[in-house]
Amino acid sequence: MPEWFPPGIYPAFLVLYTIWHFIFPLKQRKPLWLAMARVCTAPLTSPSFFHTYVADVFTSMVKIMLDLLWTICFIVSGDFLIPDTIDNANDSRHQWQLSRWYKQILVPIICLFPFYIRLMQCLRKFSDTGDRIPNLPNAFKYTMSQVVTLFGAFFPVLNLRCHKSSNCTHLSGFQITWLAIFVFSSTYSWIWDVKMDWGLGHRKYNWLGPRLMFPSVLHYYGVMAADLVLRFMWMQSLIPPSSGAHFELPAYLTFLNMTLELIRRTLWSFSKRTSCPH
Repeated sequence: MPEWFPPGIYPAFLVLYTIWHFIFPLKQRKPLWLAMARVCTAPLTSPSFFHTYVADVFTSMVKIMLDLLWTICFIVSGDFLIPDTIDNANDSRHQWQLSRWYKQILVPIICLFPFYIRLMQCLRKFSDTGDRIPNLPNAFKYTMSQVVTLFGAFFPVLNLRCHKSSNCTHLSGFQITWLAIFVFSSTYSWIWDVKMDWGLGHRKYNWLGPRLMFPSVLHYYGVMAADLVLRFMWMQSLIPPSSGAHFELPAYLTFLNMTLELIRRTLWSFSKRTSCPH
């Protein structure tokens, strides 16, 4: 490949190619875009089971959305046109990802947006039906997920002020509170999966449910145990990158975390449809 030819042209071309096929043929893609529009405009529209399911899948795509954000900024900034040569090894490429508007505004918004959608859907269903249960406790679950993200968004600011003023007495308390909310939110979400989404967790049925599709109870116990572990790992994806948290997932484990979340969401989907059919 010629040195003058920017290597970033190839990923830029693939992005444009993907966008083209994501839109066209328009007649076939139109139902997809209409469904996504109804999901993203909550609470203006009343959500159906399908729309809430799509929004639940969105909550598992936080890391993917962050990658899409980085790709858009990479193309819009023109960094893909800069040749990857030795002379440019120490240039100022990707400086936008260190800026305040990217790290403290766009990234937290992307992390919060899927949970904002689900929160609005829960409140809209409560407004439509008047049923406090399960809508309000479910809304509380997504509120706690947003709190975890907000703590991650503001921690770097607090950490910077701490080092500037040399007064870090309140920093450890902030992290302890953050960790406590992290554990509470993860545990609450897991209990909701088991009790509300799957219809399990009843003591009189040995912590299972009255109707079981699979003959082996070990299947259900195994899924519940796996969901508990994977829930905690998934919650780490809500922490914005470079937040400075002691329990932040290292960057080299991001791919593993995304893969495990795909497995968790698949287990959740099958268990929701088999253990609590509706």
